[in-house]
Amino acid sequence: MELIAPCHFGLEAVLKREIDDLGYDVCEVSDGRVTFIGDAEAIARVNIWSRTAERILLKVGEFDAYTFEDLYQGTKRIGWEEYIPKDGRFWVAKAASVKSKLFSPSDIQSIMKKAMVDRMRETYKIERFEESGDNYPIRVFIHKDRVTVALDTTGDSLHKRGYRKLTAKAPIAENLASALIMLTPWRADRVLVDPFCGSGTFPIEAAMMALNIAPGMNRGFTARRWEHIVPGSIWKDAYEEAKDEMLSDIETDIQGFDVDDEMVRISRENARLAGVDKFIHFQRRDVADLSHPKKYGFIITNPPYGERLSDKDEVGALYDVIGERYRALDSWSMYLITAYEDAEKHLGRKADKNRKIYNGMMQTRFYSYMGPKPPKRNVR
Repeated sequence: MELIAPCHFGLEAVLKREIDDLGYDVCEVSDGRVTFIGDAEAIARVNIWSRTAERILLKVGEFDAYTFEDLYQGTKRIGWEEYIPKDGRFWVAKAASVKSKLFSPSDIQSIMKKAMVDRMRETYKIERFEESGDNYPIRVFIHKDRVTVALDTTGDSLHKRGYRKLTAKAPIAENLASALIMLTPWRADRVLVDPFCGSGTFPIEAAMMALNIAPGMNRGFTARRWEHIVPGSIWKDAYEEAKDEMLSDIETDIQGFDVDDEMVRISRENARLAGVDKFIHFQRRDVADLSHPKKYGFIITNPPYGERLSDKDEVGALYDVIGERYRALDSWSMYLITAYEDAEKHLGRKADKNRKIYNGMMQTRFYSYMGPKPPKRNVR
């Protein structure tokens, strides 16, 4: 089967590496999407294990459409009866169009639904669909008049791990936080500090990586009900694999600070729900007090951009302090995501790298300040 994994724009390489590591062959990488080949087991395993994807889609058809008649006929040619049973509840959950003659999402959705109903009416020999069974949401992308049609195997986006019951005002998505950590050389035996931890997402995602906790192991997926496509035994094996791969006897030094007592309380509760509270130290602390006795640590953070602070001068002053505290940390590395345009100026140094990342619809930059590598340990 051809499977499609959408992701945040700018993080396709991280997702590709993740799918490679899971053992599946990537056949295409395009803006905001990685396509790979996999079987029924891949649908279960990638849903459960992917830290960076938005969802996993099962491609069911592809064709060119320049008119709504083309769209109708192309959709009708797809063998929907192979995927959707007689009582299935089916709808076009999302339609996106870029550089194409067909661009109205609502028209695309209604015409495709009609084509699907007409196809299955002929196949199942019934006039009316009760749609009382399991869900079969469909997603369609039209790019330069090429239509890609896919079934959504995931349901709620993969960033919803299930642990974040309480959130900060402007939380970073869990899959984005994971992808950003994966863009750094941080490993579980190194110090990690987030001085603006908010609801705790960076420290929690880092702890889950350190403990090899599969991010989707405690949630469900739409395709769990699709026995004819992904048998229940495959899901059972995939969840069992996730449990077996978890680690429990490691030491970590992961810390989250926030100036707001309520955020610290929220972070601790979210960490408890994620099962990693014993591996993270949360504390109320101002960034001006940031210090650490160990060397070769990492700051990975999502500081205020200016949207949350009304006075731009206040944001500049805050970044002055971040830069000052970072310079005082001997041999550390710092990685931060921000939409604040004068970040480098106030941090006091040009970043070693900066990468354009879209956080939702907002264009941000991920700034990398790389410290020296720690000396190699003598192995006897």
